[in-house]
Amino acid sequence: MILLKHECRQGFKSLAVWSASIGFFLVICVFLYPEMENEMKDVSNVFSSMGAFTAAFGMDRLDFGELTGFYAIECGNILGLGGAFFCSLLATGILAKEEKGRTAEFLLTHPIGRSHLLTEKLAAVVLQIILMNLLIFALPTASIALIGEKIPWKEICLLHLANFLAQIELACICFGVSAFLRRSGLGIGLGIATVLYFLNILSNISQQADFLKYFTPFGYTEGADILTNGHLDGEKILLGMGLALVGVCAAYWKYCGKDIQ
Repeated sequence: MILLKHECRQGFKSLAVWSASIGFFLVICVFLYPEMENEMKDVSNVFSSMGAFTAAFGMDRLDFGELTGFYAIECGNILGLGGAFFCSLLATGILAKEEKGRTAEFLLTHPIGRSHLLTEKLAAVVLQIILMNLLIFALPTASIALIGEKIPWKEICLLHLANFLAQIELACICFGVSAFLRRSGLGIGLGIATVLYFLNILSNISQQADFLKYFTPFGYTEGADILTNGHLDGEKILLGMGLALVGVCAAYWKYCGKDIQ
């Protein structure tokens, strides 16, 4: 537990900044909705005829004039990308920083096994993701109440749950990558998140690339799919959690036998 607390204290500023930033933009989007509600009905008609651009973000299946459609597109993209970047940076650096900062030789001389070290670091990653999601869930829902709109609990909860699961998957994959690095891999983490995001956009544009949705966590965070179906895609989530497990197992396998420099 000592290492868990240390990692949480060390990452508190980063967690606070990212959570506040994502939450701030979500709140701003919610507060803009009453001013844009009437205009958005006309915008929906325009977007529905923009072909590939519309399909890329699922705007052809959502009504911008409704709060749920507006939230799924505007807030969904902020939540998806912001959360993905934070989780990628956090998980990619949590193991690699020990060698980069030359603190591994101090840490590993203590009576603590490498598997225990990995477990506490992974727990620290998951705990910080949970704390961030609690905040960025509370802020926009409170904002919806403040603007006098009825909170669509089911839709909001499904959208946030999908993004939370995607963040866990992405963090576990990057955690596995971190075990193979000897220096900071922040660029690699951001690259992984960005590539997976654009894979989902590509799958939306082309039917031939639809299979890519099964290889990216953004495949089951699609707001249009969630609102249309009224539930999450269990098959994609199950596969995503399988990839997350592979990432975690790779981290334990590599780090427990790694020659630490």
